[in-house]
Amino acid sequence: MAVELADIIAARERLRGHLRQTPCLWSPGLSRICGRRVHVTQDHLQVTGSFKERGARNKLAQLSPAQRAQGVVAASAGNHALGLAYHGQLMGIPVTVVMPRWAPLVKSSRCRSFGAEVILQGDTYDEARLAALALSAVSGRLFVHGFDDDDIISGQGTIGLEILEEVGDAEVVVVPVGGGGLIAGIGMAIKSLRPEVRIIAVEALHAPTISQALMHGGPLRVTPEATLADGLAVSAMGERSFALARRVVDQVVAVDETEIATAILTMMEVERTVVEGAGAAALAAVLAKPELCVGANTVLVMSGGNIDVSVMAQVIERGLVHSGRLCRLVVTIDDRPGSLARLLAVIAQTGSSVKEVTHDRLFHGGNLARVNVTIISETRDHAHAAELVTAVRQAGFAITLQ
Repeated sequence: MAVELADIIAARERLRGHLRQTPCLWSPGLSRICGRRVHVTQDHLQVTGSFKERGARNKLAQLSPAQRAQGVVAASAGNHALGLAYHGQLMGIPVTVVMPRWAPLVKSSRCRSFGAEVILQGDTYDEARLAALALSAVSGRLFVHGFDDDDIISGQGTIGLEILEEVGDAEVVVVPVGGGGLIAGIGMAIKSLRPEVRIIAVEALHAPTISQALMHGGPLRVTPEATLADGLAVSAMGERSFALARRVVDQVVAVDETEIATAILTMMEVERTVVEGAGAAALAAVLAKPELCVGANTVLVMSGGNIDVSVMAQVIERGLVHSGRLCRLVVTIDDRPGSLARLLAVIAQTGSSVKEVTHDRLFHGGNLARVNVTIISETRDHAHAAELVTAVRQAGFAITLQ
């Protein structure tokens, strides 16, 4: 039976007192950058760092005593597993999760800290899911799907109720999509109460699950590539989640890896908030495609904050490059005293700050009197980087790579 508004309202009552009441806050900084009034949901503030706690708790709360004693098993790239592990521990329900081998270390480690048994198996979410289903069949433990389950969808839909309560004049809600449970629940809640609100789905370009499903009239298996938005990297939408999503989604947008990285960096700088790739997808779409909701009161669903710290440094630098705040030049100079100093003086005059200098005497060609120097410089933006390039060329230096 499909999820209805009454199911989402009932889920909210089950969750009351067991989850943090996360706010949906107006962001002056993002509003200025995006050119419209922007609010941001804050489910990264849940104990496990994502919205997945909602569906997990709603599902576990409805298990029979026998099912609770037996325990549950799930497949997850991390956040669904975390939600089940945390609330399973609180409720005394044994939890086993199967994660793909590439699952972020921060997520697998935290699952274990909540008492769950963690099994790393498979190179994709789909392979992990098949392993979890096999384990369920052998052990008798209930398999809890991460997104294609009515109770899970109803739990996630409680975000939609909260959005309408906190942002009564919302006109557009932008939601990340992988398996579709989040947008199915949020969309059903919002469209049931305010059908005029536009729901925009954002998928990772490397995991185009909803666009392919809509194009073919049903969930279609894709082969997701590695993506910063690992929480969206599933092989197909769920049947239940797609049936709801196709009724409530008004538009689909895909974001690439650079756009996701830029959004993560923007959240850190503007909101002083760390979000994971899937959590930043909604902002990535609005930053990359400002025509999406011009002038509209917009809500961005920030779904989670569980990013591996080892990935964060790469994300920051990629975002700096994309925004023109890191500039790389390979310049050919005379291999004699004073040449490098003169080049650096030209760079300093533009107001740029040199971050790294590398000499290359081996791969610059046959002229032993010349040397290539790679300069990585900090600049304000793309225009400033262009000024730097112009100044270096006007000073008589040859730029071989930019």
